[in-house]
Formats: sequence, structure tokens, C-alpha cells
Amino acid sequence: MFRHMLLATDGSELSRIAIQKGVQLAKAIQARVTGIYATPEMRYYTYETEIPAEVKEKTARQFKAASEKYLGVIAMAAKEAGVACDTVSEISDQPHEAIIAAAEARKCDLIVMASHGRRGVKGLLLGSETQKVLTHSKIPVLVIR
Repeated sequence: MFRHMLLATDGSELSRIAIQKGVQLAKAIQARVTGIYATPEMRYYTYETEIPAEVKEKTARQFKAASEKYLGVIAMAAKEAGVACDTVSEISDQPHEAIIAAAEARKCDLIVMASHGRRGVKGLLLGSETQKVLTHSKIPVLVIR
């Protein structure tokens, strides 16, 4: 069965629900978990030729704080359930690629993600990181709705 699960989060309430379900499953099957949050690349749009270092540092601190907060939810859920847990933060404008790469690098045998349930034109236009992981991953994906 599954021995090492990757739990992906975007910080949303649906991700929190998926984390809880993933941790419950990990406990039931005696698997360990790794939590992942993919931080977007820092992009600056300005007419200035150079971005002040203070702005870059502030943005980096904000991204790090968000990552720690979201991954902390996974770590706490795992700790409360008595499940071994590791966390990783990746920087990528393509979260699905970061999720798949992290799962492969850490030899995870299941990826657990939430689905935001976007359908129709909205789903087509906005895309879905979960759908992209499902499409591109060779590792099984459990989608929590």
C-alpha cells in the first residue's frame, strides 16, 4: 500500500480539509507524510529600472511567512495524529510541476490534493493545479473534494 504521501497545500480552507483527510489516511495505513507549498516566483512590475533591495526583502519575508503558516498546518495535523511529517517549500510559477518534482524526489507513492471544483468556462480559463497534477503525474493522486 502507500508508505509516503505528499500533501499539497495552497493555504485554502479546502486544502485544510484535504490535509486532515490525508493525515487520517496516513495514520490508518501507517504512512508518513511530506507537506508542500509552492511559492510563486517574485515578479515586480514597475517603470523603474531597478527594484529597491528593501522591497525584494519584504516580499521574500512575506512569501516565507505564508509558506511557514501553510506548512505549519500540515505539521500540526500530523503531530496531533502521531504521523511522521516533513515539509518543503518550493519556488515555482508552475505549482503542479513543483508538486510532481517533490513527490518524485522524495519517493512519495501518493499525492493528496484538494479540488476547488471549478467547472465549465471558469475551470477552463483558470485551469486547475489539481487537474495538471492528475494529467502529468505518474504517481497516483488522491483528490479530496
